[in-house]
Amino acid sequence: MDSIQQSFSVRFTYPVHFTEYLFDQANPLLLSFFEQQRTEGFQKKALFILDEGVTQHHPNLPAQIAAYFKTQSFVQLIPDLITVPGGEQAKNDPALIGRLIDAIDNYGIDRHSYVVAVGGGSVLDLVGYVAAISHRGIRHVRIPTTVLSQNDSGVGVKNGVNYQGKKNFLGTFAPPVAVFNDFQFLTTLDDRDWRAGISEAIKVALVKDPAFFERMEADANALAHRDLEAMKYLVHRCAELHMQHIAGGDPFEMGSSRPLDFGHWSAHKLEYLTDFEVRHGEAVAIGMALDCLYANRIGWLSDNETDRILNLMRTLGFSLYHPALDTDNSEGVLRGLTEFREHLGGRLTILLLKTIGRGVEVHDIDAELVRQSIAFLRETETQPV
Repeated sequence: MDSIQQSFSVRFTYPVHFTEYLFDQANPLLLSFFEQQRTEGFQKKALFILDEGVTQHHPNLPAQIAAYFKTQSFVQLIPDLITVPGGEQAKNDPALIGRLIDAIDNYGIDRHSYVVAVGGGSVLDLVGYVAAISHRGIRHVRIPTTVLSQNDSGVGVKNGVNYQGKKNFLGTFAPPVAVFNDFQFLTTLDDRDWRAGISEAIKVALVKDPAFFERMEADANALAHRDLEAMKYLVHRCAELHMQHIAGGDPFEMGSSRPLDFGHWSAHKLEYLTDFEVRHGEAVAIGMALDCLYANRIGWLSDNETDRILNLMRTLGFSLYHPALDTDNSEGVLRGLTEFREHLGGRLTILLLKTIGRGVEVHDIDAELVRQSIAFLRETETQPV
C-alpha cells in the first residue's frame, strides 16, 4: 500500500487600525490601504454592505463613502451600497445570504476585489461568511461599529450564521484583509449596545490579564457614564489580547479548547430562549456570572473575587438574571451544555476560573450546582433584563 503525505502552512496577516472619522476626506487611512493593494493589470472593486442600524444613526454615511472614493482610481466603488438589517436577525435569514451572493455575482466581485462590511458583529459575521463562500473566498474588509465588534468579533477570524436554532452552526474561518475601528461610531450607540460590548473585555481580562480587570474596576464609573477615552483604552486592549490569543495557539479551533468562550455556553442558549431580546453581550455577562458562582461553589474562585466580578458588572449596569434561566425543560439553559459539546466536536470543554486571570478547563458540569447558581442570581438580582 502506497501513500503520499501532504503538509503545508499558510501565513495570514492583517492590520487592525484605530481611528476616528474614517470617511472624512482628511483621513487617508482607508484609501492608503487600497492604494497599497494595487496590482498591475487588475481593476479591483469594492462592494459595501451597510448595517441598517448604522445608516439610521448616520444617514449621510452612503454619501460620505461615495465622496471619499470619488477622487481616486485604484479601486472602483460599486455605486450600489447595499443595506441589510442589523442585529441577530441578519444571521437568521437564509434569503439574505442569497441576496448578497447575487450582488457579488451581478457586480462581478472577483477574488482580487473586496467586500466591505460596515456594521455590528452580526452583520460582520454574515458578510464575512458570504465573502468566504463566494468564489471560495473573496477578500473582505471589516469596519466594526459597536463596542462588541471593535474589541472582539470584528478583529478575529470567524464568520457565521445561525441554522436550525443553533448559533453559528454554519460558518468559516476566514481572516479579513484589514479591520478599521472608527471610535466615532461608538458615540451614537444606545446605552445597551455601549454596555453590552464591555462584557467581552471583562471576559478576556478574567481569562488572561488581571491588570486589565483592575483597570476596568478603576474605570467602571467612567465607562458607565460613556466616557469615550476610557472606552478607547478598553477597546484597544481587548482587541490586542484577542489577537494575541488567535496568533498564539489554535486560530482555527482544530482542538476543543476555546478559553475565549468563557461564559458562552449558557449565553448562546439564553439568546435563543429570549428570541434574542437579550443581546449577546448581555447574555455573556449573565453567563460569566453563572460560571463564576459555579466556580465559587466548587471551591475555586474566592468569595472576594466572585464579589468583585459581579460588582463590576453591576456597576456597569448589567442585569445578571433573566427569567429564561429558569426554563426547566429539555430546551432550557442546561441544553446549552449539549449544544456546546456538539459545536466543539464531541467533548465538552468549559473554562472555569481558579482566580482572576487564570482559568482551568473542565469536561463535566454538575447540573444541580448550575441550578443553585441560577437560584442565587434570581434571589439577588432585583431588576431582570
